[in-house]
Amino acid sequence: MNHILTTLACILLALRTFPQMTGDEDKEMFSRGRERDKQAIDEAVNGWWTASMKNHDERIQWWQQARFGMFIHWGIYSLPGGEWKGKRVDGYAEHLMRKEKITRADYLALANRFNPVLFDADAWAKQAKEAGMRYMIITAKHHDGFAMYDSKVSDFNIVQQTPYKRDPMSALAAACHKYGIKFGFYYSHAFDWEHPDAPGNDWEYNNPGGDKQLHGGVNWFNIHPELLFKAQKYVNEKAIPQIQELLTKYHPDILWFDTPSKLPLSENIRILKAIREIDQKVVVNGRLARTADISFGDYKNTADRPLEFYPVTGNWEAIPTTNESYGYHQYDNSHKPVSAFVHLLAKAASRGGNLLMNIGPKGDGTFDSKDQLILKGIGAWIKKNGESIYEAAASPLPLQDWGVSTVKGNTMYLHVFNWPADNKLYVGGLKSNVAKVYLLDGKKPLMCTRVNDNDVVIDLPAKMPDTLTTVIALTIKGPLQSDSVRVLAANMAEHRLLAFDAQLHGGGFSYGDGKAGKYYVQNWKSNDQWLGWTFRTTQAGSFVVNMKYLTGEGNGGSFLLQTGNYSKQIRITGSGSAANVLQQHIDTISLPAGMHELQIKPVLIDKGELMKLLELQLQTK
Repeated sequence: MNHILTTLACILLALRTFPQMTGDEDKEMFSRGRERDKQAIDEAVNGWWTASMKNHDERIQWWQQARFGMFIHWGIYSLPGGEWKGKRVDGYAEHLMRKEKITRADYLALANRFNPVLFDADAWAKQAKEAGMRYMIITAKHHDGFAMYDSKVSDFNIVQQTPYKRDPMSALAAACHKYGIKFGFYYSHAFDWEHPDAPGNDWEYNNPGGDKQLHGGVNWFNIHPELLFKAQKYVNEKAIPQIQELLTKYHPDILWFDTPSKLPLSENIRILKAIREIDQKVVVNGRLARTADISFGDYKNTADRPLEFYPVTGNWEAIPTTNESYGYHQYDNSHKPVSAFVHLLAKAASRGGNLLMNIGPKGDGTFDSKDQLILKGIGAWIKKNGESIYEAAASPLPLQDWGVSTVKGNTMYLHVFNWPADNKLYVGGLKSNVAKVYLLDGKKPLMCTRVNDNDVVIDLPAKMPDTLTTVIALTIKGPLQSDSVRVLAANMAEHRLLAFDAQLHGGGFSYGDGKAGKYYVQNWKSNDQWLGWTFRTTQAGSFVVNMKYLTGEGNGGSFLLQTGNYSKQIRITGSGSAANVLQQHIDTISLPAGMHELQIKPVLIDKGELMKLLELQLQTK
């Protein structure tokens, strides 16, 4: 009842203060919101935030070296596990409350049944350690607003509302410390579906949170100042106090935030300022406060559930999950093979990024058996090959069709995903002299031959030693030198030219998020925009060219595929917006040995986008 009265009071005050705004008044409020955000940015950049970044490199060093962490989504939603009132609920299980528009009272009734008696903090931390994970982040509070720790700020927490009556976060923090794992919290600072003043709950409190109602956050609050008043009240009374509570009670190494667009930028910056006033050492991810030009966090977060990585510079982190839900979902059996995560881990490290892999424990406090198998598989691989990941840096080598590479000191590590049929590994672009080559697992020496100033060939065993990923170590003699041009080695059956790896010409392009079927270049709406891939062929050859793409927002069109003296106009098949990945045969092209640039240039864009291009596939004939 108190929540309802508070909400009514806020609405009445807003209506009394802003009875009916005209179009001009809307513009004025929008302008005020922009100015409020600008002031917050100026204050941060010219003061406390810039000062806090002076120890950024020291603060983030452990995170840069760790490379691999465990993400855990665990809460009240883990008990039903994707089911409500006997009905299967697809999608993210942790979004159950929003998907089914569950009232606060009914969610409390669910909490009254949450009793994870099988939770074992030591077992969780030990499994993370054995899987090779060096940091752990767990949901202290997700979007449902329920605190999974003993919060004194809100009684909507595990100690006061469940029969468990204990604080699992305290136990887990101690266990991670025991095993040498850095520990931290996910905290949903913007969404809070139980609180009458927070964004997100539009079924009880009329607090918009969906894309249509609160897209971009700031615009909605600028036009509806009554919601700004409520959001600020929530931030003052719950978000900031709980975050400060987590900092002072558990002293976490890292804080992880999400959905910043659901609050005005000024509020996000204010939260970060409150953090830095207490703790200058805690690492903060990039989803708390950011603009198009500034990320106020210590590192960037890329997309959820990635398959491929779009170009990103600096410190970054990707967050795959074992199936397609972050919270435990009893009906989601789309668990990926161990090889998928080993490849992602190597790919991330090869581009200077981290992998934070998610596990969704069950409501009883145990890990799903399928997740445990994945953890054990990764752990077995990383036990033999961890030195190629931990503290490793991005490789200067160009893209390779057989896999990726990392570097640490004077050692280069080649992560071979695709074993050449003739057992000859063509390493393009390695100009440095090689002192020693060996299989990382077992240290068996291999023969390496320089074929020209830029390339070497390594003689491989007749059989791939580790089918997940075989790692070959090269000890470099002298400075590390490389050529940046990609090589299409003649002994590889297929060469994937990803749109993510193309040179983009003309403004306006953007990238998909990298999920399966979404690793595309988009917003291709002008004939002045085109893509190109530069590469070198080691000998003359013919290639069958196929294209993977999605139809764009429009009627498609046609383009020129061209390189050297070759040019052919191609009509895109299919029209309209579609989610299904399409494949189209383009042509067979013959290329001499040497340098090439393969280009796609629009001829006609019927309407909207030309297409959403995923990749070109060149298959050796």
